[in-house]
Amino acid sequence: MKIFDAHFHIIDFNFPIKENNGYMPPSFTTRDYLTRTQDLDIIGGAVVSGSFQGFDQGYLEDALNKLDGKFVGTTQLPMTTSDVEIHRLNTLGIKGIRFNVKRGGSEDISKLKEFSQRVYDLVGWHTEIYIESKKLADYKDVILQLPQVSIDHLGLTKEGFEDLKDLVRQGAYVKATGFGRIEVDSFSAIQELININPNAVMFGTDLPSTRANRPFNEEDIQLIQNNFNQGIQERIFYKNALEFYRLSE
Repeated sequence: MKIFDAHFHIIDFNFPIKENNGYMPPSFTTRDYLTRTQDLDIIGGAVVSGSFQGFDQGYLEDALNKLDGKFVGTTQLPMTTSDVEIHRLNTLGIKGIRFNVKRGGSEDISKLKEFSQRVYDLVGWHTEIYIESKKLADYKDVILQLPQVSIDHLGLTKEGFEDLKDLVRQGAYVKATGFGRIEVDSFSAIQELININPNAVMFGTDLPSTRANRPFNEEDIQLIQNNFNQGIQERIFYKNALEFYRLSE
């Protein structure tokens, strides 16, 4: 089965890496990623900036230059970033901005609505939010005003999952990623979201699974293969993401 890896990290110490909440990530270069996924039918993916990378764009530019296929970037930027720089990053294949409520390292969540609308109007970028479902109630009204949004890791927590489902009903996408770091049951959560909108769920490896209790393994793929029909598998593994990132199949 073809896979668009909708969420993974490249950690290259040739570029700035900073400790986050006492945590320093392991090295996981572009070559490491390609080696780790060589037995998977990866057609592309989204390189996502982590909390430990702050606003550095150098690693992301380097990774997108080295990866061959339908690869895009989701980055962290300060609100003060110029229109010129946003346009430049867009030409490199960056497709979205990330707000990291869970770990920090990104622009403050208070800038969510204004900044999200700005980058969407400029270059059509989406907004990605790393947030626990139990905190969604505090931001749901704002999130619903965003032009295009995705939520990481199935929302992480059991508490607030109904809020996540409500967002999906109203157009949000959700990344089925990080099965080894979440409270919710992966299959049940995916099933409930698919029942609401089969176009809303996007699979990703979450490699190298920093801080997860269990790192990604091929059983995460098999879980979907064993429980969903061919058409739904195709939507989860690559079709939904290609549509979300506006890439041709």
